[in-house]
Order: sequence, then C-alpha cells, then structure tokens
Amino acid sequence: MSEPEAPFWDSQSRRPRSTAEARRRRGIYILPSLFTIGTLICGYIAILSTLRGAQMLAAGMGSGAALAAFDDAARKIGWAIVFDGLDGRIARLTHSTSNFGREFDSLADVITFGIAPAFLAYAWGIQAIHPGYGRHLVHYIMEAGWLVGFAFVICGAARLARFNIDYGATIDRRFFIGLPIPAGAGVVAAIVHWAKYPIENWVFGIGWLVIVAVTAFLMVSRVRYYSFKAFNLRKRRSYLMIIFIGLVVWAIWSYSEPVLLALALVYFLHGPVMRLVSRPRSHPPAHKTENTTGQEVHVT
Repeated sequence: MSEPEAPFWDSQSRRPRSTAEARRRRGIYILPSLFTIGTLICGYIAILSTLRGAQMLAAGMGSGAALAAFDDAARKIGWAIVFDGLDGRIARLTHSTSNFGREFDSLADVITFGIAPAFLAYAWGIQAIHPGYGRHLVHYIMEAGWLVGFAFVICGAARLARFNIDYGATIDRRFFIGLPIPAGAGVVAAIVHWAKYPIENWVFGIGWLVIVAVTAFLMVSRVRYYSFKAFNLRKRRSYLMIIFIGLVVWAIWSYSEPVLLALALVYFLHGPVMRLVSRPRSHPPAHKTENTTGQEVHVT
C-alpha cells in the first residue's frame, strides 16, 4: 500500500490542510464574481464614454453629443454601484465569501469608482471651461483639476486598503469608517447626470473642484457612515416596506436625475451631520460621601 500524500501547511491558519481542501480553495465562487465583472465592465465603458465626450469637446463637435457621452458615463457608474452592492450581499447570503473575491472586488472598485469618476470629473467639470476667462487662469484651474482628480483616486485606493485591513475587526458593522468609494463615485455621477451640461464658467469649475476634493477627504476620514449591512433580507418585515421600496424604484426610473442626486447628497452629508450633532457624553460629577472619619470620599 502506498503512503498517503503528505499534507501541507495553510499559510493563514498555520495548520495542515488536505489536498482536496486545497483544490477547492484554489477555485473561485462564480456567482459573486460575475457581479464584480459587471462592475468592471461598467467602469470600463464609463471611461470610454468619458474619453469620447472629451474628444468631442476638444474637436468642437458641439456640446450635445458630448453631453450624451458624459451622461452615459454617469449612468454606467450608477449601474456599477448596483452591481457592487449585490456582489457582497450575494456572497454573504450564499456563504461564498473568499479572500480572492474581496481582493478582486477591491481592484475592480479602484478602476470603476476611482479612475472612472476622477476622469469624468475632470473632463466634464474642468476641460470645458471657456478660455475667454484668461489663458493663465484656465491653465491654473486645469492643473488643479489634475491634482484633485489624482487625490480622488489615491484617497479611494487608500480607503479600500484600510477597509481590507480592518475587515472582520470592526466592532460595529452597522457603520463604515469614512465615505465608501462607491458613494464618492456616486456623488460625481449623480451631479453629472443631473446637471447634464459641462461646466464652462470658471467659478463653477472651482466649486466643482471643492466638491471633488471634499469627497476625496471624506473617504479617508474617520467619519462614520451607515453600511446597511445589518439589514437582513431574510427577516420578515411589514408589507409597507415592499411598498416603500417599490415607490423608490419607480421614482428612480421616472425621475432619475433629481432622485439620484438627492439620494447621493443625503448619504454624502449624513456622516458629517451625525458627527456634528453627536457630542461626547459628559461624565456625571463624582458623588461625594463621607467615611467614618468624616473625610470626603469621591465615588465614581
């Protein structure tokens, strides 16, 4: 009889693992990975649409065609947010979470919610500024646009890296620490989808840079945002919840521009607002008593 094949060590748990188990772990879970691929596809199309709109503006082909291209990029980022929200929840519901899936999702998020919205923010909000306001002024604004766009990308990547490090160690899973990168991309996409026309006035261009910069800062801040992970889809709920969800879906379908903008801004602002209105609880003063010798004793 031949000797059984010797097990090897698992680098994570530092214990021997069978060959069959290792073979299973080398595979990937198809269902959640398909949604991550959908996120990547939407990000890729968003970058292409933004590039097409920027080329149309540079060639002077009119703002109408460029407007449609930028709006298509914003819509693709919106669909990517839907796919990104589904892949993690489906992985948890089907017990198919894995280290590969988490890393694959993070890499997809850097492209779709980091590079794509930063590119869109520059092409839509900075490139179209009219040069009649002054060549030097427009040049400085464009330089600032490149810097702010890069800050958005690097802050988003740092936010994802911090999330992966803290994965499983967060005490309260109801909250994210810092603005999630899909929500940051959603702010950019919602504004572009609502406003439609590219920014041509330098004052609005500077305001746009401030919005993008604040979004980047909130991603690496310690401001808490609701994660909605505690919302259990398998729990019985009132039928009113179904009616409410149906109304929200109908509102998004019929009035996507104002509704999506409102949802993005409410989520974007609720973290800082909660941080401002919540004050650290002051400890009550120590209660004074007297011991048997007549001396005062502070009881905490």
